[in-house]
Amino acid sequence: MSWNPSQYLKFGGERLRPVHDLMARIQLESPESVADLGCGTGTVTALARARWPEAQIVGIDNSPQMLERARAAVPGATWQVADLARWTPAVPVDLIVSNAALHWLEDHPILFPRLVSHLNAGGVLAVQMPAQHTAPSHQLAYALAESPRWRNALGGMVRRRPILDPSDYYAIVRPHVTSLDLWSVEYLQTLSGDNPVVEFTKGSFVGVWLSSLPDADAAAFEFEYRRSIAEAYPKEPDGATLFPFRRFFMVARR
Repeated sequence: MSWNPSQYLKFGGERLRPVHDLMARIQLESPESVADLGCGTGTVTALARARWPEAQIVGIDNSPQMLERARAAVPGATWQVADLARWTPAVPVDLIVSNAALHWLEDHPILFPRLVSHLNAGGVLAVQMPAQHTAPSHQLAYALAESPRWRNALGGMVRRRPILDPSDYYAIVRPHVTSLDLWSVEYLQTLSGDNPVVEFTKGSFVGVWLSSLPDADAAAFEFEYRRSIAEAYPKEPDGATLFPFRRFFMVARR
């Protein structure tokens, strides 16, 4: 996958709010070791560094471009390029935090218990994942990618159910932990600009798709997607665009 850090950070404020909501629910006084799994540009890593300045913090991501931005923005952390699906710490850690990353991975019934197993006793796994896959922003993209014109190039990249239902995560994780907190929030984001929902998704899965296409095909796909999204998310009288975005949260203590 190819990531564009600048595109991702266009909506840094909207992406930051769920991070604060997740971090506020982590009840650890002084963890000695913190792993930021899928650290991206280092947003969570910076918050962890500020909250627990004495902790050994490592940021892990599979995108060298993202880690380059993170390294420049957050001094005092260690950075590691790794496949998130296969990441294993050298020794168990006190906190694994992951913001908007694990929905990219498959086999959650295997992944989540494995992550819990990497925690020390009393350690915490704190996760936020987008739960937006049933919304028009995503459904329209899926349908377009699977249409006759695009299915050969993009159909295999469509993941219509990137995360499971909350009850599934309860069944998967609860047997392995002493406490489990699950919740969802729908953020009503007020965006500005021309077709900002497209700009938002280009910082995520749509941007990954576009990067896999030749320039002319990417422009043609984006044109079709922009047209459908503009109809699904019309502007308000003042020019703003309301973009409801749902996210799923988990805080599990071993």
